[in-house]
Amino acid sequence: MNLTEEPEIVAWPKTHYVFVEKVGPFQTNAREAWQNLHTFVSGIAAHNQITQYMSLYKIGPKVYRAGVALAAPPVKLPEGLDYTEFGGGKYSRFVLTGPYSDLARASGRVIEIISETKLPLRDDYFIENYVNDPRKTPEEQLITEILVPTI
Repeated sequence: MNLTEEPEIVAWPKTHYVFVEKVGPFQTNAREAWQNLHTFVSGIAAHNQITQYMSLYKIGPKVYRAGVALAAPPVKLPEGLDYTEFGGGKYSRFVLTGPYSDLARASGRVIEIISETKLPLRDDYFIENYVNDPRKTPEEQLITEILVPTI
């Protein structure tokens, strides 16, 4: 697994975020949320500019959001989607290079690093930012940023 173990501090900007939310175990809900979201992508893109794909999640309450960032507030969203202007803020960024199948293990390692280093967290969503397009990028070259809300 190719994961950076020294995080970089970054400022995540406010983001117009359209999503499908699932509550419960990530192992099943993340996949279901993404499958559900992908059925809406063409409807979202018909009236909005999608700028990136990303998930937001909270570990304690097991809330998982699969979604897309938009260039502006959404227009004519399909039924079944939610919208928020995500506030962003200060994050510690870890980077995984490789297949999405490594994400669970990489996230587990990030949690270990947080515990080992006593990284000060704030109560906000963790972010997985999918930097490149899996339809055009070889699996071993996929880049996923795992961002941890820090103080």
